[in-house]
Amino acid sequence: MSRISTPPAVESAPAAARPLLEAVKAKLGVVPNFYRLVANSPASLEGLIGLSGALAKGALDARTRERIAVAVAEFNGCGYCLSAHAYIGKTLAKLDDAEIDANRDGRSSDPKAEAALRFALEVARKRGHASDADLEAIRAAGFGEGEIIEIIFHVGLDTLTNYVNEVADTLIDFPVLETRLVA
Repeated sequence: MSRISTPPAVESAPAAARPLLEAVKAKLGVVPNFYRLVANSPASLEGLIGLSGALAKGALDARTRERIAVAVAEFNGCGYCLSAHAYIGKTLAKLDDAEIDANRDGRSSDPKAEAALRFALEVARKRGHASDADLEAIRAAGFGEGEIIEIIFHVGLDTLTNYVNEVADTLIDFPVLETRLVA
C-alpha cells in the first residue's frame, strides 16, 4: 500500500489535475498509479507532464530515453520505475529482454547507446559532478552538446520520479521487476 494516498480514479483526483490525467489516459490508454499519486499536487503533475513532453520532442530517440530510464531506476533502486520503463521499453520502444537486462547494468548492444548509459550513470553516481573525461567520452561517442544536455535532463527527471515512487512506495501496476541495485 502506498505511503501517500493515490486517488483511485481520475474523478477522485483534485479538480485541477483531472484534465491532465485525462490527457495521460488518452496517450497511454490507462492512468498509471504514479500519475494519480502525483495528481495530489496538480502543479507537480503539470510540471512532470510538461517536462516529459518537452523531452520527448528532443534529439534522443525513445529507445535511448527508455534505456536511460531503466538504468537510472536500477541505479536508484526504484522498483516502480524499473518495472514501468522495462515494460514501456519492451512494448513501445521495442527493446528486447536481453537489451533491457543489459540496460539495467548500464550496458547496451548498441555502442552509442552504451556510451549514453555510461554517461547517464556517471552523472547519477557523481550527482552531476561529471569529469572532463566523462564529457570527452560522450562527445567521442558522437553526442552533441544538445544531446548531452538532454541526457542530463533525463537523469534528473528519472531521479525525480524514482524518488517520488520510493518515498510514496507506489503500488506497481506493471509487470514487476525487482531491482538489483547497480550502485
